[in-house]
Amino acid sequence: MLAALTQVPVTVRPVRRLPQLIAGLWLYGACMALQIRATLGLDPWDVLHEGLTKLTGLSFGTITALVGVVVLLCWIPLRQRPGVGTVANVLVIGVAVDVTLMVLPTPEGIVLRAVFLVTGIVLNGLAAAVYIGARLGPGPRDGLTTGFCRRTGISLRLVRTVVEVTVLAIGWLLGGTIGLGTVLYAVTIGPLTQAFLPLVTWVESTPDA
Repeated sequence: MLAALTQVPVTVRPVRRLPQLIAGLWLYGACMALQIRATLGLDPWDVLHEGLTKLTGLSFGTITALVGVVVLLCWIPLRQRPGVGTVANVLVIGVAVDVTLMVLPTPEGIVLRAVFLVTGIVLNGLAAAVYIGARLGPGPRDGLTTGFCRRTGISLRLVRTVVEVTVLAIGWLLGGTIGLGTVLYAVTIGPLTQAFLPLVTWVESTPDA
């Protein structure tokens, strides 16, 4: 269902959905910051982002945006077209995570770190549903996966698994944080996003006769 929603074309009143898109993307970046501060393990792409941050010295948000641009370049051979949401994904999330990291304190003690982690994951599920539900185009990473599936006929589950295991392994080798949070994110983010989607997804209305 997530893949299908990210591929829905913009059809009606996209301007009304822009605030929802931006809010969802900003919340997504803020959630990433919560999980980073928890230091209990990140999702696969953020493990890669953290590893590259340690390697280059650039900020987490800058690396997130740069990786997004590189992934977008991979769309070219797949003939995948970006939408407003795709471009906003690259621009907004990186800024949001850096701003939040600047103001968010580092928690002390395992209990508070666990609260940061769980809160970050739950809100991440909500944030993903909010920006996907705006139906203004997939994020670079989602679009890469669905585009590859469409071009090759390989199942979405297999492609996504291979991609995420690959970026997780590379990120770990570069020094990214893998832990309980990585596993918890993997098993809960799908159901959480799926649960929130019906509450925030834009549906084209039919004009009254």
